[in-house]
Amino acid sequence: MPNDPQWTFLSNHGHVLLCLAEEPEARLREVADRVGITERAVQRIVADLEEAGYISRSREGRRNRYKVHQDMPLRHSVESHREVGVLLSLILRPSQPVVNDRES
Repeated sequence: MPNDPQWTFLSNHGHVLLCLAEEPEARLREVADRVGITERAVQRIVADLEEAGYISRSREGRRNRYKVHQDMPLRHSVESHREVGVLLSLILRPSQPVVNDRES
């Protein structure tokens, strides 16, 4: 398997969502480094996710905290019968808690 794949199974939107679910207080610069895109691209993706209701943002001191709304359906018609939480639970390590908007 090559070290630099030409394609992935998830979009950058999916990668950003996973990063924010795993680390709700992450700085967008950190998310950009992890996903491998620019900070500006992450800002646009976060705006898309927030506008569509998949995440919400709150201010805690000088930092943002992101909440992923796991009950939202996945967007493509092939998987729209499943919720975001199903995807998160499949991919995130079991040792990493997933911030659930029902718990807050």
